[in-house]
Amino acid sequence: MTLPDLRELRSLVRACAEDELVPRFADVSRHLKLDGSVVTEADHAMQDRVQKELHLHWPQYAFLGEEMSADQQAQLAHAKQEGLWVLDPLDGTSNFAAGIPYFSVSLALLVNGRPEIGIVYDPVRDEAFYAQRGKGAWLNGLSLGTRAPLNLPLRRSIAVVDFKRLDPALAARLGAEPPYGSQRNFGSSALDWCWLADGRFHIYLHGGQKLWDFAAGVLILAETGGLAQTISGEEVFSLGLGSRSVVGARDPELFQSWRAWVSENR
Repeated sequence: MTLPDLRELRSLVRACAEDELVPRFADVSRHLKLDGSVVTEADHAMQDRVQKELHLHWPQYAFLGEEMSADQQAQLAHAKQEGLWVLDPLDGTSNFAAGIPYFSVSLALLVNGRPEIGIVYDPVRDEAFYAQRGKGAWLNGLSLGTRAPLNLPLRRSIAVVDFKRLDPALAARLGAEPPYGSQRNFGSSALDWCWLADGRFHIYLHGGQKLWDFAAGVLILAETGGLAQTISGEEVFSLGLGSRSVVGARDPELFQSWRAWVSENR
């Protein structure tokens, strides 16, 4: 199978974001979905635009977007098809609506039930992170796979931890006796994967992400040599609509230390 050209895909996502997201940044009305999460007109406008452009360029692939109904998503996730686009049109909607400049667009192409191409675009910084299975990962054309190991002990690492979705006992232990040097939580899961891949922070913990949150990011991190598992030790990627936890690190040795601490304290 000939996959879409990464440069063409990057240009497509960037153009859609410039037209549909940037003009609406911090200037949109927000609503609550049934699960309590925030959605704006920008989410829908971006999804409609990207879906239209993808069908125009690559009509052979099916399309699953976060803003579709749960029934539509379930049918697409379990159907047999040549390929499936998975889109989060605006990851970090709460940040976007509040004027906080940390949000992204995440797009992955799944073939035979696994991600073959992934792109996460940050319109604020004009940064496109993208990867192809077995070929590598890049940031705006520069390779992300050439960094030397950090050789950083866990106690000196910078962690990004999403406390909201963690088991209360694990969250309490992290708050009382953190094994890392300092902690952040930024608010866009898809972009978190990429910042981890680029070494902007060192370890990652999230209690529950959906397919569109991790489909691109899990490939980008893997293609840089980074590692991730669920809290229970399974592979993060799963073709379904259930939530998946994440324990991750860019450096393999640091991952083993972090993985061990989480396992002992979960």
